[in-house]
Amino acid sequence: MIRALIVGLGTMGQSHALALHNHPGAQIVGLVNRSPRDLPGALADYPRLETFEAGLALNPDLVVIATYSDSHADLAIRAMQAGAHVFVEKPLATTVADAERVVAVATATGRKLVVGYILRHHPSWIRLISEARRLGPPYVFRMNLNQQSTGPAWDTHKALMQTTSPLVDCGVHYVDVMCQITDAAPVRVHGIGLRLSEELAPDMYNYGQLQVFFADGSVGWYEAGWGPMMSETAFFVKDVISPNGAVSILDADKGASADIDGHTRVGTILVHRPQGDTRIELADEPGHQALCDAEQAHVLHAIATDLDLTRHMHDAVQSLRICLAADQSIRTGRPVTL
Repeated sequence: MIRALIVGLGTMGQSHALALHNHPGAQIVGLVNRSPRDLPGALADYPRLETFEAGLALNPDLVVIATYSDSHADLAIRAMQAGAHVFVEKPLATTVADAERVVAVATATGRKLVVGYILRHHPSWIRLISEARRLGPPYVFRMNLNQQSTGPAWDTHKALMQTTSPLVDCGVHYVDVMCQITDAAPVRVHGIGLRLSEELAPDMYNYGQLQVFFADGSVGWYEAGWGPMMSETAFFVKDVISPNGAVSILDADKGASADIDGHTRVGTILVHRPQGDTRIELADEPGHQALCDAEQAHVLHAIATDLDLTRHMHDAVQSLRICLAADQSIRTGRPVTL
């Protein structure tokens, strides 16, 4: 039985806690949050702790970190040095140096480190990556995820943007998809961004776009924006093009741009080749909670089987490196060579 501590009880933290609550191989020993939080009934009876130190004192086997991005690296390192395995929400850190430091500690301690790349556990996204790889490089990647957020959702986004832009926070998912498809090293990144709200700090932008160039000639575009001013038109574009055709997620009933289940929903994949098109219908897709269940099952499996996570950790740093290069490009007005 893996004894688990959950740190951070926002949307993702609660979902991961529910996943472990329902898994027969896990036992939750504590829930950590800095402030009181309403929780689902299934989590109501677990010990509530106000500090990370109090949680570590319970000697958990696994620490699940779902706090704000700027605390991820420090908490992950402290947990692994205390002997625990770690699942940490994306992004792994807010700098490449901190991300590499976390990976170095995981390697030195022999602890498992899994980063929350939820799309890696989604069968429809796995299928999309497989179909795209069949077409062969070089690729054009066209992807975005814009969110028209208001009320509490906008408050959450503003809190996240105290340290991390939407281009980095969301971009790591889709840049990771690009990297899985091409397998080529990134060589150059361009970025543009704009602050669209006076509610944000002067040095933060809530709309950003990156262009990444890969060693095999592939190129990728990703766009992300948060806030009440964002358009609901074309907020979800997922398109991969190669000399041999294209693979696309078709527009479907994805709900509003702020609907978290819609962010992973695929529904139908269109594979286009010059000789004809093929539609792949994907019924009974997992929702957000089912994907979090799959993530935590993967973590427990990795611990139980001593799974080699070297490539996973490398990929987590790689996608972060690309998104942070775009952030640097936006702030300096210059492309970044990797």
